[in-house]
Amino acid sequence: MSQQAAVAADALHTPADQVRVNRHRADWRGWKFMWPFALVFVFVFVIGWKFMWPFALVFVFVFVIPILYAIYISFFQKQMIGGTKFVGISNYIRLFHDQQFWSSVGRVALFTCVQVPIMLFLSAAMALALDSMKLHGAKFFRISTFLPYAVPAVVSTLVWGFMYGAKYGLVGSLNDWLGTNLDVLSPNVLLAGYNMLIFYSSLSTIPHSLYEAASIDGAGEWQIVKSIKLPELKGSLAITVIFSIIGSFQLFNEPSILQNMVPGNSITTYYTPNMYAYNLSFAGNQSNYAAALAITMAVITMAIAYAVQLNSMKEQMK
Repeated sequence: MSQQAAVAADALHTPADQVRVNRHRADWRGWKFMWPFALVFVFVFVIGWKFMWPFALVFVFVFVIPILYAIYISFFQKQMIGGTKFVGISNYIRLFHDQQFWSSVGRVALFTCVQVPIMLFLSAAMALALDSMKLHGAKFFRISTFLPYAVPAVVSTLVWGFMYGAKYGLVGSLNDWLGTNLDVLSPNVLLAGYNMLIFYSSLSTIPHSLYEAASIDGAGEWQIVKSIKLPELKGSLAITVIFSIIGSFQLFNEPSILQNMVPGNSITTYYTPNMYAYNLSFAGNQSNYAAALAITMAVITMAIAYAVQLNSMKEQMK
């Protein structure tokens, strides 16, 4: 018998031959307190599934199955003779050599680089102004800022299209009045308040005691914004950037509507990737190639969104 067992036997006044040492036996006493939580979890899951299955069913049929079907048909090609034929990754190889596709990608990338920073800057500025408690009529400005988001994209595009038209609307009237020939919808210059609420909601979670403590320490309004409010917006900034990038790469309604309002050939059928895929599928009868384009754009968008999220997580961990 080991020395440790003998010492334990002497300490407990127990004969050494009656002491048992078992170092490998698991202790399950903690699970006596865990089983109620496990039971509650199972109960919530079973009950919650009854409410979730309608959404899950719609989600599978509307989202999952179409994506899987698009991936499937992207490996085929319709031919005049012989019908549909399996071609492997030929559609993807063709896509990477398609100059019209890369032209449309570059156009939405430029649109994203111009539009997203300006939009986020204005959204953050408006959110900071509303949160400052010094803006008169804050409720009115909050509603009026969000109101354009409730206007359908089709309606707003028609309004801006009529305003920018060189032969009609505001620009056309200015041309007649000034004798100029300004055309903001020409091929050389054409580049076709939700985020504010996200920023404002993030700022609303900051305890006002921090502002009071900073004011007592002598911090001004700009110091409070710089040291308290802006760091709080980092998490919301990542979300808004991702949403804005996804929305920009999915640009379709605005250029599609303006295509018939803009004179000449300023907006082509491949102006954006989504327009190119739409015209390939419904006008060019190339649904397989369009599916490959859509899958490629989805991968590019997810990669960019993941890079933004990863960079945001690294910044927050510093």
